[in-house]
Amino acid sequence: MRASACSAGGEAELALALAAVGKQLAQAHLGQFRASVEGTARELHPIVREDVLRIAREALTNAFQHAKAELVEVEVAYGEDELHMRVRDDGQGMNDDVLRTGRPGHWGLLGMRERAKKIRANLTLWSKPGAGTEVDLRVPSRVAYRSLTSRRFWRGL
Repeated sequence: MRASACSAGGEAELALALAAVGKQLAQAHLGQFRASVEGTARELHPIVREDVLRIAREALTNAFQHAKAELVEVEVAYGEDELHMRVRDDGQGMNDDVLRTGRPGHWGLLGMRERAKKIRANLTLWSKPGAGTEVDLRVPSRVAYRSLTSRRFWRGL
């Protein structure tokens, strides 16, 4: 599934797109995948939707391909104050150096950080060798949700 395939349509397409990506990766890598949604789905600003999807896709791909996780979970929570997305896996984890700077010649973690910064999100990466990885993304509601306020915010950039 292409990231742009979820650019139009209903409010729930972010969670649906993440579930589709996760299921596809789980089948290809013989892992288990779980997805959950909390709160009432809200329409996202298209830029936020695209960047959150790309960050999550990178995290899911890393979990199945590089971490060799057996179980990967993605959670999307539509809160009043923020959009919250978390990807968690039980894979082999990363050491602090890789977590900080990424692997040489790979741009995944750097790209995730740049996308998060662009949408004014807080991105937290946690990982320990042998203990899995967690990617936690929190986008302020004034940026994430499509409303008159967010339209004014994005025009001001």
